Amino acid sequence: MEEFILSSGQQIEFDIHVDRSTKARSPFFEIPVHVPKGVTRIDVNFQYEKSDDCLIDIGILDSTATDFPTRKGFRGWSGGARDHFFIARDSATPGYYAGEIPEGRWKILLGLYILPEEGASVKLGMKADDSARQLFVAPEPVRVRRDGPGWFRGDLHCHTYHSDAKGAPEVLAENARSVGLDFLAVTDHNTTTQWQYFGQQSTPDLVFVPGMELTTYRGHANVFGLSEWIDFRIGGIEDLPTFLEEVKRQNAIFSVNHDKEPLVWDYDYPEMDCMEVYHGHWLTSNDGVLKTYDRLLAEGRQISLIGGSDLHQPEGLRSPGPFGLGKPTTVIWAPYLDAGSVVGALKNGFGYVTESPTGPHLAFTVNDQPMGSHIKRSELGSNDLEVNFEVRGAEGDQLRFVTEDGCIQTYRIPSDDWQDSMTISVHGKFLRAEIEAKNSRQRLINELVDWYKERPIYNRSQQSLEDPPRILRTLSNPVFFKDS
Repeated sequence: MEEFILSSGQQIEFDIHVDRSTKARSPFFEIPVHVPKGVTRIDVNFQYEKSDDCLIDIGILDSTATDFPTRKGFRGWSGGARDHFFIARDSATPGYYAGEIPEGRWKILLGLYILPEEGASVKLGMKADDSARQLFVAPEPVRVRRDGPGWFRGDLHCHTYHSDAKGAPEVLAENARSVGLDFLAVTDHNTTTQWQYFGQQSTPDLVFVPGMELTTYRGHANVFGLSEWIDFRIGGIEDLPTFLEEVKRQNAIFSVNHDKEPLVWDYDYPEMDCMEVYHGHWLTSNDGVLKTYDRLLAEGRQISLIGGSDLHQPEGLRSPGPFGLGKPTTVIWAPYLDAGSVVGALKNGFGYVTESPTGPHLAFTVNDQPMGSHIKRSELGSNDLEVNFEVRGAEGDQLRFVTEDGCIQTYRIPSDDWQDSMTISVHGKFLRAEIEAKNSRQRLINELVDWYKERPIYNRSQQSLEDPPRILRTLSNPVFFKDS
């Protein structure tokens, strides 16, 4: 299409029409704009008739970017959270990268999320400035480590105002410390500018794990352990393998997110390290995600189970309730705590997910092999396996052991600190454990009902509170069994 020309000190405006045929070619529509030499700041604003059936996102690439997958030239993404942004040598809107403004062909990137049948008209405005400005240099992340083995608790899915939340990184960090988390992955949508804060603020008592939420129009996924931004412009299923190659190149791991309404995973399931099975409160259709996860394991997949709150940090701290940071909490066992040990434990399934930072503890071994282990059938004398387990904080609830055949063993939890050993016959591909609310069930429902009294109904697959399904408080990672 026509390349628009930007001159320093001059405001340009132009109208773009997009429709469903545009989206059919690619969900990302690029608008070329020539930026002259000497520019030190660019301002962009855009407007359209926003509605439930018309949602358009925005971002920008500079003149050094290539076609997908680019490893350079990405300058920011705000999705649908902003109608204006700026990029300058010395600073930028959150979600966008400050730095040099190279001359040449930049591209405004429109994400065509939802379009009405008649299409949509987008009005764009741009302005350039060449005033003298200092060059921003991103700080190097600090490397921190907490020595000593243990169980460490964290949240793997949350957002700041670097994408579509209202709260600043500082507020989210304070929130994490206030609820007692040991680690945090801040997964803003399609951008990594939040690292410029969190990379500096990592401390032994709260370790920040580099993360980004891949946000496509057919599903979301988190990537943990990245060393740099990764191109999210997946046009279709044919681009997903290329994205995953980039994940592996950075020694990062990939996890499909919240595969339930309204944000289902609408691609074939790729090779993935993890799956976000416990997302937000259990009574937001997580039972369906768990069924999908068990089906994938029954097919022979070996995928670690994780959870995340998906908290969009408000501007200030709020009193804790059924929804919030660390609800749920992913708990890992590691020989020490740093960003690398967290990523390794997630990949290897060394841990479990529980309802909150103070939720029930659940760990078990099979023939002395911990959760996440891969055991060869040929090394077992029989299908009768020695299972040692420990449960804390769930007296009166039910401990359940599950395979692809469903629940094969249940126990009433007799105390708040219970350790025991049982022989369980396991014939299938995996064994995992879960704690179902029994004595605690009505209390958990009442907490949710009381929370709703002063709040609008949570609209992400909230299940009925009059006759809710079972409530799982804690889910363990499986032990896997291989034929050879």
